[in-house]
Amino acid sequence: MKFALRILFALSTGLVLIAVVPRPCAGQTPPAPASQTQAQEAGAAEPGAQQAYTLPPDKLVKAIALSRIRNILGFAGSLWGLAVLWLLLASRAMAWLALWTQQVTRHRWLEGLLFFAVFIVIVTLAGLPLDWYGHRVSLEYGISVQGWLSWLGDQAKALGLSLAIGAPVLLFFNWIVRRWPRRFWLGAWAASLPLMVLGAFVSPLLEPVFNKFEPLAKSNPALVEQLEKVVARTGTNIPADRMYLMKASAKTNGLNAYVSGLGATKRVVVWDTTAGRIPNDEVLFVFAHESGHYVLNHIYKGLAASAVYLFFLFWACAGFAGWMVRRFGPGWEVFALSSRAGFVVLLFAVSLAGFITEPIGNAFSRHIEHEADVYGQEAIHGIVADPQKTAVAAFNALGQAWLEDPNPSPFIEFWSYNHPSVQTRANFALHYNPWANGGHGRFFKN
Repeated sequence: MKFALRILFALSTGLVLIAVVPRPCAGQTPPAPASQTQAQEAGAAEPGAQQAYTLPPDKLVKAIALSRIRNILGFAGSLWGLAVLWLLLASRAMAWLALWTQQVTRHRWLEGLLFFAVFIVIVTLAGLPLDWYGHRVSLEYGISVQGWLSWLGDQAKALGLSLAIGAPVLLFFNWIVRRWPRRFWLGAWAASLPLMVLGAFVSPLLEPVFNKFEPLAKSNPALVEQLEKVVARTGTNIPADRMYLMKASAKTNGLNAYVSGLGATKRVVVWDTTAGRIPNDEVLFVFAHESGHYVLNHIYKGLAASAVYLFFLFWACAGFAGWMVRRFGPGWEVFALSSRAGFVVLLFAVSLAGFITEPIGNAFSRHIEHEADVYGQEAIHGIVADPQKTAVAAFNALGQAWLEDPNPSPFIEFWSYNHPSVQTRANFALHYNPWANGGHGRFFKN
């Protein structure tokens, strides 16, 4: 359920699907000078070697327990979302809702907006217990510090955005299905492409709805000066007045820094939990990693990958949803995909396909994240004293802040991780030194 809604909402809100913070293929290591290749292969440590990412015993116990809870919640959320959509159809609730909205108004567009608005409220409320439990666990383990009133406020804001943006988007795609009943998947695919780009452009404008921002130079001028060195080296062309501090400490103890937006909306964001809490050198590495996504055109590659993915997704789901209507439609009182309730069948098909193909998207994301790690470590070469030590320290700080399990299950990492594990990333950083013996990096020659 959440996957289907994310796909359609992302087309207009900028969460840009499977890809913009893409879902890439791990383990692809950068080429290195011949003398370094064996030592750096996949960033792997020698058997029995000390691991680059470690946790104190008390935090390790918490990280392992929290990892299990996160994994259970992740799979439970996906399966529960599918179950909710199925129950809404099997109980004929969607057929009844369609009939009720037709009685409320005779204006077809208003009727459609009302149908999808009620649908969004229902699925949001259905997912709220798991979201509530997830926040409770986050508070218990010290990841979140956000009070319940603030959390409920964010939930209400998210629902408001879903209603304001999601309902019209769902209605628009439903109109495409009605307008071209035989080739609607092609029309939906074509419409999704410009909406994805628009979403990436607009996303920074929605961030202040949930968090407070201020110019980074106001509280951290020294950090801005250091970030400008990375900007100059990477050519990302982000002026100081587009660098912001996000007041994340009101809600979380986690660390983060990122670059978002496209063109005129592109900007740097550093969480206030990061600035001043870890050394500036480590902040520079995190920022350089994020810059790598832009310089290496990961956003555009992600959009292109999403376009290819959506083409086949819409095509396959159109056929599968059509079969479901023929097989189960009479019992659900759903007789055509072009109906309001029939569109929910299509959402179920998209959700199921998204769940099944999640490992593919995550593999793509891990690959892109690994490339950004390599780029980030190379980008700070000559700016910080020891890029290897800085990167390893940054990964340890991030892992400890979020209580990441140092040794996650290979299956869980394969299925659910859209970044390589912190251990994998730290081990790579520890061994990646292409400048030894006069060598150079993959992306920088000095």
